[in-house]
Amino acid sequence: MSLNKVFTVIFILVFAGFTLTSCESKKKNDGKKNVITTTIELPNRPNILWLVTEDMGSYIPSFGDSTITTPNLSRLAKEGVVYPNLFSPSGVCAPSRAAITTGMYPTSIGANNMRTILHTKMTGLPAYGAVPPPETRMVSELLRMNGYYCSNNYKEDYQFKAPKTAWDESSPYAHWRNRNKDQPFFAVFNFTETHESGLFEPYGHRKIETRHYHSGDTTYTWGEDKLELQKKPYIAWGASRFTEEETPVNLPKNTKFSIPPYLPNTPIVHRDMWKLYNNIAEMDKQVGAILKQLEDDGLLENTIIFFYGDHGGPMPREKRLIYDLGLKTPMIIRFPNKQRSETRDDQLLSFVDFAPTLLSLADIEPPAYIQGQAFLGKYKAKEERNYIYGAADRFDGVTDAIRAVRDNQYKYIRNYRPDQGYYLPVKFRERIPTMQELLRLRDEGKLDSIQLQWFREKKPDEELYDCSADPYELNNLAQDPSYQSKLVELRTELDRWLSEIGDEPNLPEKELIAKLWNGAKKQPTTSKPKLAFSDNKLTISCATIGASIGYKIIPENGKTPKTWSIYQKPLNLPKHAKIVVQAYRIGFVPSDIVTENRI
Repeated sequence: MSLNKVFTVIFILVFAGFTLTSCESKKKNDGKKNVITTTIELPNRPNILWLVTEDMGSYIPSFGDSTITTPNLSRLAKEGVVYPNLFSPSGVCAPSRAAITTGMYPTSIGANNMRTILHTKMTGLPAYGAVPPPETRMVSELLRMNGYYCSNNYKEDYQFKAPKTAWDESSPYAHWRNRNKDQPFFAVFNFTETHESGLFEPYGHRKIETRHYHSGDTTYTWGEDKLELQKKPYIAWGASRFTEEETPVNLPKNTKFSIPPYLPNTPIVHRDMWKLYNNIAEMDKQVGAILKQLEDDGLLENTIIFFYGDHGGPMPREKRLIYDLGLKTPMIIRFPNKQRSETRDDQLLSFVDFAPTLLSLADIEPPAYIQGQAFLGKYKAKEERNYIYGAADRFDGVTDAIRAVRDNQYKYIRNYRPDQGYYLPVKFRERIPTMQELLRLRDEGKLDSIQLQWFREKKPDEELYDCSADPYELNNLAQDPSYQSKLVELRTELDRWLSEIGDEPNLPEKELIAKLWNGAKKQPTTSKPKLAFSDNKLTISCATIGASIGYKIIPENGKTPKTWSIYQKPLNLPKHAKIVVQAYRIGFVPSDIVTENRI
């Protein structure tokens, strides 16, 4: 054989091997291909759409559970990438949303106690907001500063009051359709159908929200029905406008469910499982309404679509707990033109990674203060995560102190209050019939050993679980000599993380507030902004370091803009116009509003 032929054969073999390596993927047990790391081609400044549901475990077909049909989410998964290892840093929504919007761990900014700005009667403490470093901005504000139209429909719940500069619009009417022509957008739609309150009795769905009344109608002016909304206020929590008789039935009520071992197999639990899946099917319809609007507007292939839940599932021993069932939530991302379709990406992801990833996809370098790392886009981290972290503190009126770290297989949990039982009597949760059933059977001595674990009066100092072999985290391996090296590894990593983010577990909340307020007895107030004219330019400043400054310019005709603009540089203020200004640092009381008339 000639030398040229030898080289030709070698080239063919090498190329064939490369092709197999690059194009063939390992099959997982759900039939999805493992994602291949390739460059994603994105439009310049792509639109980004977030579809966010509540209290969402892996209860959908694209994550291995085919109990209920979800045609819209299944289509999204078929055309996109499934991410099975996304974790919230908390098992409840408000701390999770603080992490999502700031890119910072809730325990590092005073955001991990549930509803710090509301639960003053339960705790006897003053209302307070999380106080991140002064340079911190909500990620939506950073996008607005770079020309994006940012809308939030409708839930906020960030553990602090959102600055007026955070959104172009945040309301039940917020929509990308309100933006300027050809302006890139970041639009968030929150769905409440799957919230744990959807399991309460009397059962019934919330009525379809305003954003869906005119699905597909691009000529509709959003906001025209506000008078009607005022007559029938939108109710977010636990209430419904449909009775059970009016609620659509998406699967037979006599469906038999596979009940997890930590719940009793009783008719009441079966009914709650039916509600759970029925609610998911309704949520899927709402997702479909938004996707139809996107397609009708011709924006599908210019938009990156995220679907995810705000933490794990709604059932007892899921929500609020630090086990995977409380922290882990499904995510699907659809890229323009179905790039990477029908694949999965198994890397570990945390909610703190969302803010830097969002900025990275928009070609904006994430600020240095952000604790997460981008997993997509121009500023994608060079290495994937080795660990994710979780924390549990106060839930409504009851408190615990738990921290956790997890790698791709094992989870280490440290209990700072081992003499306190696992179960916390959260009144809101006790409105779930399954929770009432658990308590009844506990009191009657009818729970088995697995179901009783949650009701133990004491906790071990440390827990270690093999999350692959033991997905419900029932078999504590911390005392098993075979796992001591893993225990030491994760124990050490947890200590490192706590030190890095400045977390002080078990710090009394009263002392936490004093720390956040720098020893003051009341919440700090953002300084009043100062306005100064020079060379026909208006300069605005604020003595509070890191404060965002929002303004509205009201022209001579007196028509007030709907949106607060973000002050970034000196302004031209037209003659006979008025400017309205407010400053706000996250976690502080907003400043007084200042007005100035230009003569």
